[in-house]
Order: sequence, then structure tokens, then C-alpha cells
Amino acid sequence: MVVSAEFDLATVCDSPDAEAMDGFVKDAASRLKWTTAVFANAGTAGPTANLEDINPDDRSRANAVNLTGQYTRLKSTIPHLKAQGRGAVILMSSATGRLGLPMRSPYTAAKLGVIGLKETLAMDLGPHGISVNATLPGSVTGPRMYAVLTAKAKVMDISLERARAAEVANVSMQRVIDPQGIAELAWFLASPAARSVSGQSVGVCGNFETLR
Repeated sequence: MVVSAEFDLATVCDSPDAEAMDGFVKDAASRLKWTTAVFANAGTAGPTANLEDINPDDRSRANAVNLTGQYTRLKSTIPHLKAQGRGAVILMSSATGRLGLPMRSPYTAAKLGVIGLKETLAMDLGPHGISVNATLPGSVTGPRMYAVLTAKAKVMDISLERARAAEVANVSMQRVIDPQGIAELAWFLASPAARSVSGQSVGVCGNFETLR
């Protein structure tokens, strides 16, 4: 988690760990003049299986990272944003926040939960001058996407190449995105140019038509 390029302030902690997160935020707040934005973007893919076959511990971990982790981060940072009377909250949801995703029920449920959290916080924090939006990425290049497609191919008993081709075929723009695209969207939502943008779920996926 990088907080400030100017101060080169960074740390690593488990996002659902409220005590660790609170300590990190207090340390950061003592060293920075203000908090421009909070980007709650920790996530994990969770299990790939039919619901009845999912290990409860795997389900709980997916929910802890993808949804509970957003609560712990915001609980620690919102008081600082309120005190300064401005700021932006950016939540990481997913294209699954608007579309179902077969065999990924823990992940999908958590990402839909993030959308509900965004809707409520936009109303709660708007009077304090704080915008709240959610990013909805689709398939993102990198090792995480490789792992997800590998798991999908195994469960569906198809080749990795077929799973990858099907993923791209479901995107109107016929391509996956790179992490830079998510960073650029978050940068915009945190910038003065987006000062009146709040309560929105913004896709960055090339328009996923379906996640089947």
C-alpha cells in the first residue's frame, strides 16, 4: 500500500486486520499534510467452484479481503477526510458488480456488496465534501488473471487457450485491460476534474457483455 510518493511512505498489512490498518493510517496521517484520496483496492480471486463444493474457510477469506477489508480501511481513514472537509473515496468492485460470474459466488457476492457500500457512503459522506465512487475492472493482464483462467479451465475441463479466448470474446472492445487503465481511472476520480462525480460505478473493462 503506497500512500505518498513525496514521502515514500509505504507498508504492507492484511487489509481485514483492523488494528494493523488503524496503526498504519495513524502513522500516515501524522506524516502527511492531508489525505487526497483513499483507494480501497485490496482483493483476492477466491475459490472457483459450485457453491455447494466451496470450502467455508475459502469463502470467508474471499469475503474478508474483498468486502470486510474495505470497511477496515475506511473506518480508519474517513475521520481524517471528514476533519479536512474534502477528499475522495474510491472502492474496488468489479465487472461482477453488475454481472453474475459462474462458479465464483464468494467473489461476486463480495463485489456486489462493495456496490452497496458505495451507494450508502456516497450519501453519508457527500455533505462532508467527500466523493465516493467504485471502479469496475474486467479482466486485467498479469499473473492474477492467469491464475483465474487456469482455475476456470480446470473446473470446466477445457484448455487454458479456450478459456482465454472466451474471456476476450465477451468484451465488446475485444481486449483485456492492463493495470495502468485502473490506475488512470482512480487518478481521475481522485482529481479536481471529478469533484462533482460521486455515487458512480465506473467500468474499466472494454464493456463486458457477459461473464459466462
